[in-house]
Amino acid sequence: MADPATYRPAPGSIPESPGVYRFRDPGGRVIYVGKAKSLRQRLNSYFADFAGLHPRTQTMLTTAASVDWTVVGTEVEALQLEYSWIKEFDPRFNVKYRDDKSYPYLAVTMGEDFPRVQVMRGAKRKGTRYFGPYSHAWAIRETVDLLLRVFPVRTCSAGVFKRAGQIGRPCLLGYIDKCSAPCVGRVTPEEHRALAEDFCDFMAGNTGRFIKRLERDMRDAAAVEEYERAARLRDDIQALQRALEKQTVVLGDGTDCDVIALAEDPLEAAVQVFYVRGGRIRGQRGWVVDKVEEATPGELVEQFLLQMYGEATIPREILVPARPPDETALIELLSEQRGSRVDLRVPQRGDKKSLMETVERNAKESLAQHKLRRASDLTTRSRALQEIADALDLDQAPLRIECYDVSHIQGENVVASMVVFEDGLVRKSEYRRFSIRTAEGDVASIYEVICRRFKRYLEERAETGELDAEADDGADHAGEREAGHGAGTPIDPETGRPRKFAYPPNLVVVDGGPAQAAAAQRALDELGIDDVAVCGLAKRLEEVWLPGDDQPVILPRSSEGLYLLQRVRDEAHRFAITYHRTKRSKSLKESALDQVPGLGPARRQALLRHFGSVKRLREASAEEIREVPGIGRATAEAIVAALRGESPSPAGQGS
Repeated sequence: MADPATYRPAPGSIPESPGVYRFRDPGGRVIYVGKAKSLRQRLNSYFADFAGLHPRTQTMLTTAASVDWTVVGTEVEALQLEYSWIKEFDPRFNVKYRDDKSYPYLAVTMGEDFPRVQVMRGAKRKGTRYFGPYSHAWAIRETVDLLLRVFPVRTCSAGVFKRAGQIGRPCLLGYIDKCSAPCVGRVTPEEHRALAEDFCDFMAGNTGRFIKRLERDMRDAAAVEEYERAARLRDDIQALQRALEKQTVVLGDGTDCDVIALAEDPLEAAVQVFYVRGGRIRGQRGWVVDKVEEATPGELVEQFLLQMYGEATIPREILVPARPPDETALIELLSEQRGSRVDLRVPQRGDKKSLMETVERNAKESLAQHKLRRASDLTTRSRALQEIADALDLDQAPLRIECYDVSHIQGENVVASMVVFEDGLVRKSEYRRFSIRTAEGDVASIYEVICRRFKRYLEERAETGELDAEADDGADHAGEREAGHGAGTPIDPETGRPRKFAYPPNLVVVDGGPAQAAAAQRALDELGIDDVAVCGLAKRLEEVWLPGDDQPVILPRSSEGLYLLQRVRDEAHRFAITYHRTKRSKSLKESALDQVPGLGPARRQALLRHFGSVKRLREASAEEIREVPGIGRATAEAIVAALRGESPSPAGQGS
């Protein structure tokens, strides 16, 4: 590992102008490319305070052995050069968006003498018009099959086309009128190209004129009693309408835009794009990315736009979840590539906001599915557990991990959660939740919940006789163990169910830093438990803290062990928040009216309907409260006393 001070540029040697810089490893390979408005300020930030940098940035700096830069004139040139270098060098520490699948496109080869309609994947070719991408190839084929009735464009391969021309007989599609058969001269090259252009116009969203033309032709044919031709035109109209029904209108006025949404966690991010053309969703695409360096949503959007639109078609409007930091320069670059103005917008209301929320839900689902696929792999789980054992210096892989988290709002309704992972997989039947009794801060809450959990563990060990068995070294309890009633038995012999806290974990993880880890260790020490390891996972920098250590354990960015610990921590956080919300909702439903003797649910609701809120009811006098049907003087005075913290008057109590 290199010391960044050994290759730090000399003071004053870095220019202040915009530019792009490259970090290289000892072998000369480019490992990171970045851009800056001021090269001097940006590069000095890497070397000024190494300890204050994000751990992933520290890893990049210690991997590098040199840094160089190129000065450019404007921020737009910096964006262009950064994209070119990332594409050329493929640096390992730059964010790389990779497809979560290979998406098919509907392609029309307008560059050929006789354009062909086909399904295509992979790199795009010059002279070919693309529509999509689509989620499934069969969706494209269904649409094409409907449209060939109206636009009988060639779909055969070059070999089939050449063979048909040689023998003078078209293929089956030519006989059933789903191909105009240019191979045998039924139409001229110009007529066939006009059909292909009409097909492209329809796919691009200009659908109205085709349906109107067919409807006019159908009426004309019926007027001259050409009923068979009118019936064929009617079927053609229905085919076009069915093709349109497959693409729901989501935005009006023939809007063309790409809608981009993000879902992220500290380690990964998922990106989803919906392609809207002519107001209709024409396709969808997704990416998953490893966040090698800490990045804001705006920075992720900027990196994604640069990579996605380097070669792809750019629409006139792009909807994004957050504004990129260099928005003006990025718009100028995209507009230059498109040849006309490109707008970047963050939707705030209306249909576009609703569509953005839909795309965001898809991004969250994509990230969840990616995590599920990654977590379900047996080899990956085994490697993760071993990496945790090596990093924390454990005797064996932690096959059972328990994680604890505390949730509250300003010290109110404090709760804690316990989630369990066994062999890297969740065990929801083992989850437990705690209502904290002494709300004195997160550290005290962690101490309390660890004490309560492991006291129960010791009690259940005592009930099963396990503690007595350990004390009596010479006794043979093998028969009792086999019978299910002896030492270490986690099954309750009376109910036949597992005891709630019978299994001890190999590793206790707490959500927090050194203070929380120390509190958990103190609780275990006071209970005399010395065979359970403890660590804390701090969320901000994903640092692993061991009790009593001054420095955290930094797991590698690509570590499956770090990924598993983060997943355990996030699950504990989710479970704690769910319980906290339930408890808070229950407390909010309770009011001072519940304490008024003789005031049942029906009259409480009548009071709230009459006054509108408890606040207005509290300000009302007893006479005003008596206006509510069913409320007498004594009850009204009792309500006033309860809401204002007073004692009812003697007269009120006697009446």
